Amino acid sequence: MWKIISSKKMSDAWLETGWGLLAVEAPANPVQVSMRDEKLTLGIQTSALNPHHKPGLAPSLVVLGVLLSGLQVGLESTHAASTTAGAGVLSADERSTLLQYAKDTWRSFDRLVLPSGLPADGLRRDSEGWTTPWMQTSPTDIAAYLWSVQAAERLHLIGASEARSRLDRTLTTLAGMDRTHGFFVNELDPRTGVAFKISPFDSSPARLRLSAVDNAWLAVALTMVANANPSLRKRSQNLLEAMDFRYFYDAYDAADPVAHPGQLHVGYRTDDHAFYGHYGMLNTEARIVSYLGIARGQLPPEHYYRMFRTLPEGLGSQGQLPRGETRKYNGISVFEGSYNYRGVRIVPSWGGSMFEAMMVTLFVPEDLWAPRSWGINHPLYVRAQIEHGLKEVGYGYWGFSPAASPHGGYQVYGVKALGTYGQGYFSHEIGAPVPPHLPPRSSSFAHGVVTPHASFLALRYAPHEAVANLRALARAFPIYGPLGFQDSVDVSVGVVAGSILTLDQGMIMAAIANALADDAMQHIFSDGRMEQVVRPLIAKEDFSAGPPGHIVWIQPTLNGSEKHGMENK
Repeated sequence: MWKIISSKKMSDAWLETGWGLLAVEAPANPVQVSMRDEKLTLGIQTSALNPHHKPGLAPSLVVLGVLLSGLQVGLESTHAASTTAGAGVLSADERSTLLQYAKDTWRSFDRLVLPSGLPADGLRRDSEGWTTPWMQTSPTDIAAYLWSVQAAERLHLIGASEARSRLDRTLTTLAGMDRTHGFFVNELDPRTGVAFKISPFDSSPARLRLSAVDNAWLAVALTMVANANPSLRKRSQNLLEAMDFRYFYDAYDAADPVAHPGQLHVGYRTDDHAFYGHYGMLNTEARIVSYLGIARGQLPPEHYYRMFRTLPEGLGSQGQLPRGETRKYNGISVFEGSYNYRGVRIVPSWGGSMFEAMMVTLFVPEDLWAPRSWGINHPLYVRAQIEHGLKEVGYGYWGFSPAASPHGGYQVYGVKALGTYGQGYFSHEIGAPVPPHLPPRSSSFAHGVVTPHASFLALRYAPHEAVANLRALARAFPIYGPLGFQDSVDVSVGVVAGSILTLDQGMIMAAIANALADDAMQHIFSDGRMEQVVRPLIAKEDFSAGPPGHIVWIQPTLNGSEKHGMENK
């Protein structure tokens, strides 16, 4: 079976069998955050995916549910939504709220980062308070810490000398760590940077993996260190130069495009010396690997147009039959497919999560570089997440993305209608009982699970709605505290995850730095060669995403034949 995989970290079982689900714990201290009743203008829906899987955790699913009293929701059309949230649209009060979130989120890194300069994967809360950090890290966790240091500096939470000192310590540890083909394995001890030989979860022999997307996030962070810190540039570049992403590239073979699709392998297992999977879908976090490789001359530009906007018919089951038409870019025929969500056309992600579609936008201004593709799709995707939570299922809150589960383990959350994956990612926990001492469910979708980092990822496209949602969550549930937001909350019963994860904290820091410091994270990473190479490549594309209208559609199949039709949407 040929696998198209889009999520960041996956268990071996998932990779062996196709795709899977994973699922951490609960109590916390409430911190009341002032919130105004705000009218939200909304308009669409989305679905979720698994970014950072914790090996050995039990599978399960998740959804959201509870109505926010006092939150007025105006379900107006957002089909003509602005392509960006626009710097400066935030009020002084909203900016102050975000800055406080950044201060508290940054404080969590004092607990997460070890003397090695490497962060642990996360922290868990129990009845005694926050426990010691989890003794595991990955290239993405390290990346999240490195860019969070730079975000904290831009937000004036730390000074330049402290930032340099922190970055220097991490670079020193990275330089002494073992690498395979220039890349770091995913299974790392944060105390030393040494790869695990035995799993820290179940004491089984560790299967070490080189992950294309995890190493790409580390390359993003190292690029930012090099671009913004002249005194650390050479050391960062030494680490970057060894990371050649053509190693993961499976060149296109017209004689067998299924086996050799011109896409990137998900990763490489060091024990059996074998690559596995392909990143087939464009609208996932894995496109950051493509941008890096193309900008550095390691991947051919045509690779960008070898990825699927929607799955070709016959390649696997998917959420719905896509509609669109075939266009040609760089000599390559691309089916510009989209899904219908409540009358609006959206290019789906793999699972429908905010993480998949929006994490790349923290560092690459795709909406500005490609106004006829990402500039249309990103705002619609965010509005879809909002409409799903507030209107379609009526949770009273929104924002669905992979996270630590309130009911234990790690789980993928999302809006099924925005995902390609046929079995779907859901915004609720399936089958979790309501304890008798807790209030009854207020929604037919019991155990809806909202993930705060999803609102931060939406800041660029729905700034007022994002701040209002975060304030509402902090007011209604014990989810916010001295270390910022905990990872998720079951809004139907008020149970929180009792965990924070380094990657999710890092996404929050980057999003706030962009919102309050003039897109600082985007400029540090993307200005220069990235923009010179990638911007003209992606600018020429026209997605089929957009408001209702008359479209001609051509659905390609694996054998090259086409189905034709037309419809009014």
